[in-house]
Amino acid sequence: MRVLMVSDTYFPRISGVASSIRSFRAGLARLGHEVDLIVPRYGVDDMNEPGVFHADAWRIPLYPEERIMAPGKHAFWEQCGKTLGYDVIHIQTPFVAHIYGLRLARKWGIPVAVSYHTHFEAYIGHYYPWLSRTGGRAMVRAISRRQCQSADVIIAPSTAMARVLGSYGVRTRIDVIPTGIDMSSSYGGDGSDFRIRNGINLTRPIILYAGRLAPEKNIPFLLEVTARLRTAIPDILMLMAGDGPARPALEAFVHEHHLTDAVRFLGYVDRDTTLKEIYRAADLFVFASQTETQGMVLLEALAAGLPIVAISALGVADLLASHQGTCSSKADPDKFSAACLEILKNPALHARMATEAVQHAMRLSQDAMSRRLGETYAGLVGVADAIRGVA
Repeated sequence: MRVLMVSDTYFPRISGVASSIRSFRAGLARLGHEVDLIVPRYGVDDMNEPGVFHADAWRIPLYPEERIMAPGKHAFWEQCGKTLGYDVIHIQTPFVAHIYGLRLARKWGIPVAVSYHTHFEAYIGHYYPWLSRTGGRAMVRAISRRQCQSADVIIAPSTAMARVLGSYGVRTRIDVIPTGIDMSSSYGGDGSDFRIRNGINLTRPIILYAGRLAPEKNIPFLLEVTARLRTAIPDILMLMAGDGPARPALEAFVHEHHLTDAVRFLGYVDRDTTLKEIYRAADLFVFASQTETQGMVLLEALAAGLPIVAISALGVADLLASHQGTCSSKADPDKFSAACLEILKNPALHARMATEAVQHAMRLSQDAMSRRLGETYAGLVGVADAIRGVA
């Protein structure tokens, strides 16, 4: 089967959407499917991946790391794409990619899948304070409903996100298919080597956050947790792997609350090398975002055998539900820090959770989730062929 994915974001822009696309493309390829991808052109940092085509794009004011595909610059695909014999178009983002992907699908007469990765409604207060909360939410719901209704199937990364779309009035079929983790290669990395290179004592307790440093990630909460943990574990170290617009404010918070010896900002790190080392170096992964539709970093932590403490909200709740390798907490820094402390102070509990974490990740493997997505594609093509046969 040949599939064309279209997205407004991809590497070198690091994001959960980009990671999801790469994961599914790799898994589907192993199953014998061919998956091409159209994404914006970022510039000199564009990665040369087979089957990835970069469209002309514009920079977005105030968001230098983002791009948006320029409308009307894709005549090649409109004229020649049909000759490549695509069976399905899979739209990954709701901006220009959605408009363009839908137009191509209608032009070529093939079915459309849409992934709903991001809970945009929850972002309004963080990024668009000039919008009224009520009016902004109503706008997001209306746009989401209209775009979802234009597709043949919606791919939601969690049951919580599927329920949200249902509450918007979406009546298109929704398949819940989380992004899988690649377990085919050893989720290795030398944690001791990372500690030595970075001057961290081999026995120093480390808690880790990995992801964008952005307002919706609720990172000040984690810094409050770190301050509480330090009273019981004076040498506790919080590592922040990632970067983003909230970093200056977070660094100021750390300085003002005298946490400079307990928190390190690592910036962007290579996901395939350094980040795996960091997972191995840490003792506990902590996550406080309440806007995630899935949370890929949580799955990566599990695959590395790293126990997790997280707030059970939206898509993260699915991952925490089994309590295997994970511990859920309410959004209270005292309760959250108590949960962390229980694991950090109990070696037997920590060891059991580390073993369970890997077992948990294996059930959400890249191959298993890609197989489910391939079955969804096959169903779409089958229905489309049947309709054409009747016509």
